[in-house]
Amino acid sequence: MNVPSQRPRIAVGRLYHESNRLNPQPATADQFEIQRGEAVFECAGSTLGGIIRYLRQANVEILPLISVSGPPSGLVDHEFYQAIRKELLERIEASHPDAIILDLHGAAASTELADLEGDLLAYLRRHVGPLVPIGIGLDLHAHLTDSMLENTNICIACKENPHSDVVECGMRAAELTLQVLKGDLRPVVISARVPMILPGAGETAIGPLGEIHDRARELAARTSGIVDISIYNVFRYADDYNIGQVVTVMTDGAVLLALEVAKELAWAFWDNRERFVDDLFEIRDAFEIARSQPANRPYVMADMGDRILAGAPGDSTVLLAEVLDHFAELRGALTITDAVSVKHAQDAGLGATVTLDVGGQISPGLSSRRITGKVIHLSDGAYTLAGPFHGGEASSLGSAAVVLVEERVFVILTTKPAFSHDPAVFTSQGINLKSVDFVVVKSGYHFTMNFKGIATPLLVSTPGVGYYRKGIFRYEKSRFWPEHDIDLKAIETKAFGGRSISP
Repeated sequence: MNVPSQRPRIAVGRLYHESNRLNPQPATADQFEIQRGEAVFECAGSTLGGIIRYLRQANVEILPLISVSGPPSGLVDHEFYQAIRKELLERIEASHPDAIILDLHGAAASTELADLEGDLLAYLRRHVGPLVPIGIGLDLHAHLTDSMLENTNICIACKENPHSDVVECGMRAAELTLQVLKGDLRPVVISARVPMILPGAGETAIGPLGEIHDRARELAARTSGIVDISIYNVFRYADDYNIGQVVTVMTDGAVLLALEVAKELAWAFWDNRERFVDDLFEIRDAFEIARSQPANRPYVMADMGDRILAGAPGDSTVLLAEVLDHFAELRGALTITDAVSVKHAQDAGLGATVTLDVGGQISPGLSSRRITGKVIHLSDGAYTLAGPFHGGEASSLGSAAVVLVEERVFVILTTKPAFSHDPAVFTSQGINLKSVDFVVVKSGYHFTMNFKGIATPLLVSTPGVGYYRKGIFRYEKSRFWPEHDIDLKAIETKAFGGRSISP
């Protein structure tokens, strides 16, 4: 076997981005947090953190490469991606690793590539050859492609949405990659693809998706030989060939077993497709709950159409307009991506009264809102996520300003799209969450973890490019239910792996 005689040298890194092509603003270098060398070890609350945690327990030499991570947004600037790819390959070439383990999202795309991670992994495999094991841990909302599976030995996803198990995903990816390196595992992966997206009901603990995950756990527990079952609920705003739900079953060489299990779980998606719907509150109804049920305050309202965690710009003003126009008794806080208004507030200075037309400058079809208020806080926007999702990781709003409108609504203006699923977005800007009746987050699921015990969640139906509605968005390459009429006769399956790493 191709096992090193001394402590194995394992290279680790991350390129994490979810890219929404409907967001007209490309994701440029300034939207990413980048760590190099030893600073990579600081990424604790992530899949990369789990990779590092396991390797530290495994008596290996860890070779930190580079970590590049940013909030979901528009397509990644292609020149920036090329520069990161070049640096990653150069660092790998300089370190001579025995194996490579990466934290990737799986739904990244550049301004020129629909499958950024597939491209990266193909380059990486050509660079290191067939004998170096490559393992990756993905987000379960990955657009899983053949290139990802063809160019890795280990490819698994986190299993929960909200993503409470990303650290565990990293630990498992590291464990399996080391098994491959030692020759203890010869993974075979069967993928089963269903041409559909989930219009709603994306939580893995309840509803039809919960039932499918329960069945997957049951099959994995009772079936000898299954190493991993990963279920991918494709990012709904990607436009590429072979969009769909994907089930992968990894075994230690047992192809027929993996095929049977993968097809069963894949058909479960199709058979239950009409059940994948969300139960959202209308805008007026959500604020009426906040007004009429004070015992449950503060509320945390999910702006579903403008979800930055789905790649939307974060510049919608519809909820701001609602509370200002119709709910004068409510106090609240929300974020709006608007670099121009931040600059105006900075120029005016702390304590100044400003009139600004905020938001609505990026998202197609949305409009700005004129506000008048007092500039009460200015900052560089740096903060640390409280977690648990990505807890302990550095993030940034870019330069930020807080304008207090009508002495009751805190408008946090940000230069960058904010990871607003986390309370630290508000507390880092001087806002006491106990002093407000509601906050608005640009997240659909993960905020429920990070605000647990702090605020009562309400998922609100709002316009924007962060929420799928049939017939609203343009798809050129993709064909999937419910956007298109699909007459599914058979499940598409493919086999990957089964190769030894022996020279």
